[in-house]
Amino acid sequence: MRFGYREVCLRHDTGSRHPESADRLRAIKRGLSKEHGVAYEEGRLASPEEILAVHESAYVDELEQFCADGGGTWDADTVAVEASWEAARAAAGLSLWAGDAALDGDGGRETPFAIGRPPGHHAEADDAMGFCLFNNVAVAAAGALDRDDVDRVAVFDWDVHHGNGTQHIFEDDPEVFYASTHERGLFPGTGDLRETGTGEGQGTTMNIPFPGGCGDAEYLAAVDEAIAPAFEQYDPDLLFVSAGFDAHRKDPISRQRVSTEGYGLLTDRMVDLADRCGAGLAFVLEGGYGLEALSESIRKVNSVFDGYTPAANEEEVAARGRSTIDDVRDVHDL
Repeated sequence: MRFGYREVCLRHDTGSRHPESADRLRAIKRGLSKEHGVAYEEGRLASPEEILAVHESAYVDELEQFCADGGGTWDADTVAVEASWEAARAAAGLSLWAGDAALDGDGGRETPFAIGRPPGHHAEADDAMGFCLFNNVAVAAAGALDRDDVDRVAVFDWDVHHGNGTQHIFEDDPEVFYASTHERGLFPGTGDLRETGTGEGQGTTMNIPFPGGCGDAEYLAAVDEAIAPAFEQYDPDLLFVSAGFDAHRKDPISRQRVSTEGYGLLTDRMVDLADRCGAGLAFVLEGGYGLEALSESIRKVNSVFDGYTPAANEEEVAARGRSTIDDVRDVHDL
């Protein structure tokens, strides 16, 4: 794979005890140093116009001034320093790079994965929250839709938390289909399965709020039985994976049970789905706070594009997950 990375993302200093720290990127790069054929792209900083495509100007101005004044605590979870402004623009720019690379034909071992930080999927149009300043995948989706060769974009968010910002930015937009698997009851408490979009975007939001304790079998069934059929009907030109790895069984802040091999299987499913849709495929980093689990999971994603075939999952879908998937299928008439 080709990974989008920019050094300034390390300078977004959240403090020594914050789970979303620069150590996440350092751990990812250490893990990838053991792999063959990994390449890095620096990308560029997202322009104000590209950011304003999904964020309100008053919020962007306020955040820029907040960082220029030295930053501080934006809310209970979200902090910034002076360098966070450039880091946030870099993270959004790396996501734009990933979308463009995928649309320009980069696939296989050249598949793009933006590993910028701060992450993005909690950032609302008018507010930072949940460690996120700009909504990176939303900026990239809007950027892709500006191209003449793109009519529809799909986003699959497999982070353990619901991407409230991504959903809300696009929930009335028929040109973006947002689907999320997340743990019910975790921050930010959004993502009910009955939320399916509003106005012209009705039917282009899919939420799969699993109870705690779900793992590979449940997540794979969600893709096979709900997300893939919906995306195939939607027929996107570009498929983004909002790739958080905090549903991993070794992540410290969730109760889900996805394995490292499970992320390989999910990746394999995304490759197949993008092929069936004739869509470009790009990954954008979200969460993941167990450093070893994060590093090993991204290595597993990379290995799929390097020819590795993940071991098939033999587990049965547990009743707690089955009922959720069945309810989602009913709501979406699948």
